[in-house]
Amino acid sequence: MQNIDNYSFLGKKALIRVDFNVPLDVNLNVTDNTRIKAAIPTIKKVLSDGGSVILMSHLGRPKNGHEAKFSLSNVVDVVSTLIGVNVKFATDCISEKTLSASNELHPGEILLIENLRFHKEEQQGDKAFAKLLASLGDVYINDAFGTAHRAHASTTVIAQFFPNDKMFGYLIEKEIKSVSKIMNDSEAPITAIIGGAKVSSKIIIIENLLNKVDTIIIGGGMAYTFVKAQGGAVGNSLIEKDYIETAKRILEKAKTKNVQILIPVDSVVADAFSNEASTQTCLTNNIPDGFMGLDIGEKAIAENVACILNSKTILWNGPMGVFEMSKFQKGTEEIAKAVAKATSNGAFSLVGGGDSVAAINKFNLANEVSHVSTGGGAMLEYLEGKELPGIAAIQHEHFS
Repeated sequence: MQNIDNYSFLGKKALIRVDFNVPLDVNLNVTDNTRIKAAIPTIKKVLSDGGSVILMSHLGRPKNGHEAKFSLSNVVDVVSTLIGVNVKFATDCISEKTLSASNELHPGEILLIENLRFHKEEQQGDKAFAKLLASLGDVYINDAFGTAHRAHASTTVIAQFFPNDKMFGYLIEKEIKSVSKIMNDSEAPITAIIGGAKVSSKIIIIENLLNKVDTIIIGGGMAYTFVKAQGGAVGNSLIEKDYIETAKRILEKAKTKNVQILIPVDSVVADAFSNEASTQTCLTNNIPDGFMGLDIGEKAIAENVACILNSKTILWNGPMGVFEMSKFQKGTEEIAKAVAKATSNGAFSLVGGGDSVAAINKFNLANEVSHVSTGGGAMLEYLEGKELPGIAAIQHEHFS
């Protein structure tokens, strides 16, 4: 398997699958450039070696071919500014015009091609489409961890056309190392903080983590299904009735494996899902009717923070409450600060999953944790122990 550090890109055109699926506002301006920034080290390595770069990505979920609001032309200026190179743009990804633009690239130049998902063949993993994309470059680099769990043309199928010239970019390498560290090479005590709205979306990961960690901190809406499973009164809080038995099973399994599960002792509850709602703090297993839990309370914060500061390895996926509303952000903010503090004390911390990343950015702590994962779904599947097609396509010589 090739490695980006020992490969010479001199005179080569590197076709890089990046993840520029970034949020845009109503005026089509990029509102969060984290994913673009994350791709820069890989791009700069190719350029500094004397190579040129063709960037390909998807953006959003276009339904019927070209849609202006999903055009990658909206990100060209941001990419140019961040890299310090005037990026050229091709209005399609596989036309003759695009091939010509690629052939005419000089060392040090960058071409961004249009949204791959304007062609349905991308998500279908179409081989002919992948071959057309492959004709644009001499070497293929996959640096899009956010789509590594999808067997799409540009993330997986394309690799077979570069049997000796395919590799991971720096971002994917770092993602793989970070998840592997949590799963295979972590220093105890190990704590996983799992939040978010639903138990159903986190079951496999929780069950897999029971074999690896010392403590699981449960937060967010999913906590109330666990409280209900223990016979508590949760008022109008979000619960998944179909998963109460599952929650019981997880709690039993944790006991047998000697894993501590911390469910919030108290909660900040409100009489409506609104920042203007009336609020109070009460025990999580005794929430009055008409009230719903929207954040963890002071006692839960104190217990969780003490646990985090005592940890050597920390995984954080999912917020503790509705942190987008100021009245219900304190739990998530205090957890974020504790993860940052533990990291400065020498712990290894991995933060991943859209909302956790949004939270760590909101509180300006992204640079104070060990690694912020750019791929929520991909990271979760990797933690669940699944083989990701985009990773396998590079690691295995004959993957097709």
